[in-house]
Amino acid sequence: MQTLIKNIGLLAGIQETPKPLLRGAEMAEYHTMKNAWLVLDDGRISDYGLMPDYPIPAEMQMVIDAGGGAVFPSFCDSHTHLVYAGSREGEFVDKIRGLSYAEIAERGGGILNSADRLHEASEEELYEQAMRRLREIVMKGTGAVEIKSGYGLNTEDELKMLRVIRRIKQTTPIKVIPTFLGAHAVGREYIGRQSEYVDLIVNEMIPAVAEEKLAFYIDVFCDKGFFTKEETFRILEAGARYGLRGKIHGQELADSGGVEAAVKYNALSVDHLESMTDRDIALLKAQTGVATIPTALPGTSFFLNMPFAPGRKIIDNGLPLAIASDYNPGSTPSGDMKFAVSLACIKMRLLPAEALNAATINGAAAMGLSDEYGCIRRGCIANIFITDPIPSIDYIPYAYTSPVIRRVFLRGVEMR
Repeated sequence: MQTLIKNIGLLAGIQETPKPLLRGAEMAEYHTMKNAWLVLDDGRISDYGLMPDYPIPAEMQMVIDAGGGAVFPSFCDSHTHLVYAGSREGEFVDKIRGLSYAEIAERGGGILNSADRLHEASEEELYEQAMRRLREIVMKGTGAVEIKSGYGLNTEDELKMLRVIRRIKQTTPIKVIPTFLGAHAVGREYIGRQSEYVDLIVNEMIPAVAEEKLAFYIDVFCDKGFFTKEETFRILEAGARYGLRGKIHGQELADSGGVEAAVKYNALSVDHLESMTDRDIALLKAQTGVATIPTALPGTSFFLNMPFAPGRKIIDNGLPLAIASDYNPGSTPSGDMKFAVSLACIKMRLLPAEALNAATINGAAAMGLSDEYGCIRRGCIANIFITDPIPSIDYIPYAYTSPVIRRVFLRGVEMR
């Protein structure tokens, strides 16, 4: 089906020449076109140009008048945990009372709380809850999303989560990337026997996940109180034997070697980085070939009232940066990428163009998708959203709670 969108006040995020990852000063380059049109054809972006030269509407099956609104590429959220059971607002109150994330985890809350609830939930219940959250993020502008497991913490429940993620992938037009995160925490029955739990991940979980082809990537929470650098090495090596490239939760709670593990094993991304050091930046700068993408999760820092990742320093050192939501029930119960972009500007001192690139093309790169997602380019998947008329791209992070997104399209089809 061919669709013409005309009278676009601002067509944003244009890439004339493919560039699958932006780094350093490139991240401030965000190309736009005023008074534009855009053609979507068979789920992809076909063409665009200035309104004086727009195609004859009679040739189109559908014509949409943007009414002077802006058109942006959909957000690409490369780090979420949106398959979970119930909620954890009780821990929210504990945080207000002064307990830290680590203290709540030590008391059996946090990830283990979600694991207990997930164990009791059926696949159907998990699917229905996740689809409500998915619709929420779609209507807020997200068009590609990574969903991690990690609330199972035993083989059966990890597979249950990943099967739910597979069903989501099969039944929704949003692009879904599944990641296996059995090493999110130590399962309750293995507390005090962490090495045995790592054995379970390596010898049973990973082969089972690979046999059913349930994940594209493997992740490890390499941080204080979770998995050591050496355990992370072992898990990533095991994943690589089954074709699962690494992703890392790292340097959130302490300087625990997460970036070192990511670089050593050529992980696609290393996420969180609230405790990132200058040595970590040097390790990432020394990489050759395909880079590990530093990924900031500003919503986590906001919700937990903890330091933000040093996004400004990362970019100023010539590195790429992605931004993701970390949507999960404990530390970031929000998948609002527009708000994440605002936080990146306000708290991490990114320019609006840098933050938007971090949340689109670089977010796509952090999922291995930037050849088809994250920008306005001929041939790319037609995942876009139309806003109310806005004066510039800077208005997106500036109006940090304004619901400016008016219409959403995934694969060229409008979402209702």
